Amino acid sequence: MTSKTTTPRYTVPGITVKDAASVIEVLQERLHSLNDLHLTLKHVHWNVVGPHFIAVHEMLDPQVDRVRDMADDVAERLAALGGVAQGTPGSLVAARKWEDYSVGRADAIAHLGALDLVYTGLIEDLRKAIKSVGEIDPATEDLLIEQLRDLEQFQWFVRAHLETAGGTLTTAGATSEKEAAKSA
Repeated sequence: MTSKTTTPRYTVPGITVKDAASVIEVLQERLHSLNDLHLTLKHVHWNVVGPHFIAVHEMLDPQVDRVRDMADDVAERLAALGGVAQGTPGSLVAARKWEDYSVGRADAIAHLGALDLVYTGLIEDLRKAIKSVGEIDPATEDLLIEQLRDLEQFQWFVRAHLETAGGTLTTAGATSEKEAAKSA
């Protein structure tokens, strides 16, 4: 359901204002998710400790940079459709449908266990977003698909640290970040 804050006065050629409003709403949620992710990744980067510290610390910076670029791309697409990108911390906190990242200072593997769940939720939501915009706006769909590939690769990097030689994840079955961190 679109609101007055997402309904543009104009949009790109070939898309109705009503359809643009629904895409803008999806993009705004993606923007909040990406902004939250980049801050969460920096939180982990600053609070990771232990024998795998440097590997994880250095693995996260390129992810942070790419996620910031993704947020910028989403915000610019949202604006091109006639919307207003809400990028303030207050708007993110007010609109988000998920809890704040729950792991503080912890060893690298514990953080990676928690991050795996973060990526799972983000990727599941992104796949839903791709389906919802697909028939309306192939340009937005393409943007989101590109981001999906990168996010899935980042999750693979995380999971490589959590996978046993037998091919199972040490965090399999975990339902919370703290549970995943403990079982990692």
